[in-house]
Amino acid sequence: MPKSKKNKVKYNLCNVHYALQKVDEESGEITFEKPVHVPGAVSLSLEANGEVSVFYADGIAYYTINNNKGYEGDLEMALIPDSFRTDVLKETLDQNNVLVENANVETVSFALLFEFDGDANKIRHVLYNCAASRPSLESATTEEEIEVQTETLSITATPLADGTVKAKTGDSTTDDVYTKWYESVYMPVAVEAVALNSKSPVAAVPTSTKESKS
Repeated sequence: MPKSKKNKVKYNLCNVHYALQKVDEESGEITFEKPVHVPGAVSLSLEANGEVSVFYADGIAYYTINNNKGYEGDLEMALIPDSFRTDVLKETLDQNNVLVENANVETVSFALLFEFDGDANKIRHVLYNCAASRPSLESATTEEEIEVQTETLSITATPLADGTVKAKTGDSTTDDVYTKWYESVYMPVAVEAVALNSKSPVAAVPTSTKESKS
């Protein structure tokens, strides 16, 4: 159902979630686990990654190629939760529940979900194929006032095998998709499939070849 009001501006990052990516070894199909909320989002800054290549012929720019390699940048958090450290960065808890980082362990891919506030509606996003690098260790001594020290993850979002990079809600996104955005990772549906599903089958009415007896 189209929303009655349309956004004019956006502001405020909130509702950050991650969903672990799973790849079927035989078919290569990618699925995602249930999104997990990450509290304490401060800022998100992702730059488009890719470049424009121009092919020249006949003395002119004959063909332009836009190379979309996704996005890369930083996600700043108040504090990175233990769940993200164990699920994505693959730190482990020892028998005393101490987080241990091991250089021989690889991080895993995940989908990143988040939203921006708008003057009319929240704009919800998902980046499908993300990787995160380890955050830096930094803090500072307390002087006259306490200054909160945040933690920053370097995020790289690359295209899936079929080229899909991201998705976001728009002014006419259906209410069902919008409200369930954080229940599971939204996967794009082709326009042709939507049109096909919208056509409800008409049941055939059987015609009797015999007259009923009174």
